[in-house]
Amino acid sequence: MRYFLIIASALLAFGTTMTFESTEANAVVCARGVYRAGCAGARGAVVVRKPVAVACRWVWVGGVKVRRCV
Repeated sequence: MRYFLIIASALLAFGTTMTFESTEANAVVCARGVYRAGCAGARGAVVVRKPVAVACRWVWVGGVKVRRCV
């Protein structure tokens, strides 16, 4: 009888968990890499390249200090 009650309670617990409808997961995962960054979601993925570092320096033009970026 004890064995029967254990099996019955296990089946009841399993049946109870199966009756609840699970919701759809809409998670988005993003990561930053060394060369590019990307996000992946339920509807696809996007990869973005990081911009190239720009070298800037200060120069004097006509007596005024100006920042020039190459």
